Amino acid sequence: MATDLHELLRSLRVWDPEVTELPVFDPETAPGEPLPLFTAWFAEAVAAGEREPHTMTLATADEEGLPDARIVMLHGADTDGWSFATHTTSRKGRQLAAHPYAALTFYWPVLGRQVRVRGPVSVAPAEEAQADLHARSTGALAAALTGRQSEVLGSAEELARASEAAWEHARQDPAAESRTWTLYRLRPEEVEFFQGDSARRHLRLRYRRPTGAWAKELLWP
Repeated sequence: MATDLHELLRSLRVWDPEVTELPVFDPETAPGEPLPLFTAWFAEAVAAGEREPHTMTLATADEEGLPDARIVMLHGADTDGWSFATHTTSRKGRQLAAHPYAALTFYWPVLGRQVRVRGPVSVAPAEEAQADLHARSTGALAAALTGRQSEVLGSAEELARASEAAWEHARQDPAAESRTWTLYRLRPEEVEFFQGDSARRHLRLRYRRPTGAWAKELLWP
């Protein structure tokens, strides 16, 4: 089995020209702050046909300082920070309560691009979390109402029953609140933009603000 995996890995290509176009990126033209560049790159990923460009890896640390990561959805990015949501009682919610600092990674292979964001995480007001939840689909509300995220599940049937009840609740009361559903904001201290290059001369532009004002610098690939 291990040999088969190694052979499969060797058969794969990174940034296949049939599906990937590596744009020219000139760091000298980059704006003075990272948010406008992120917004532009996000729009370009959407235009290029990237599937689910709003998904990202959220990395946190548990109570013992050990790393953890999972894929979540971006809910917004503005001057207040990059936003995502989860239950405060979930594993990541508990980790953020213990260590309110996190990292995000976006990967858009159709353009050979990555964006990495790091910084402290704060909790948005409860009314903003509920407004964000109710702006989403009925399924999103049902999932939030199902709750118990990260708890041990006894069986698939137990989940089906709880989910069906939550779906009915969401349909009957679209304004229903999930008390543990929380909107988090990561306020960036560091944002890195990575542009792949076919000659492996990848460009890495990092924004940092050690004193409040953003500074830009290039990194070796």
